[in-house]
Amino acid sequence: MIDLSTAPLEGARAACHEAHVSHAITEGIEVNVSTRYVPQQSLPKAKRYVFAYTIRISNGGEATAQLRSRHWIITDGNGKVEEVRGPGVVGQQPVLRPGETFEYTSGCVLETPRGTMRGTYQMQRPDGGQFDATIAPFDLTLPYTLN
Repeated sequence: MIDLSTAPLEGARAACHEAHVSHAITEGIEVNVSTRYVPQQSLPKAKRYVFAYTIRISNGGEATAQLRSRHWIITDGNGKVEEVRGPGVVGQQPVLRPGETFEYTSGCVLETPRGTMRGTYQMQRPDGGQFDATIAPFDLTLPYTLN
């Protein structure tokens, strides 16, 4: 996984092709994802396909929740599966009070021009209770390709 939350991506946003939205709500935590292929960082001849994803996490519930960790399941076009676990997202463990939103952009490098991602965020309530907020599956694919 790579971090694409830096300024160079912003300048390149016009060259990216945004698509493939996923949506899930778990215990009031809403997770929306949009993705884009990043051609200027990809090298198809070297089997390097870079995809950025932007995730918007909103607390539509009545209780505060903190994102403690993440678990990703990434599958490339050849069926190769990689699991990634770690604390927080982009170096942060945001606390979301009711009505608040946190958004970040990160990225993934695949060896194939298409793949999928899905996962969960482990959330914690102020009383210590925990739950997994679902990140619905989403596609990583070059624009203008057929299924």
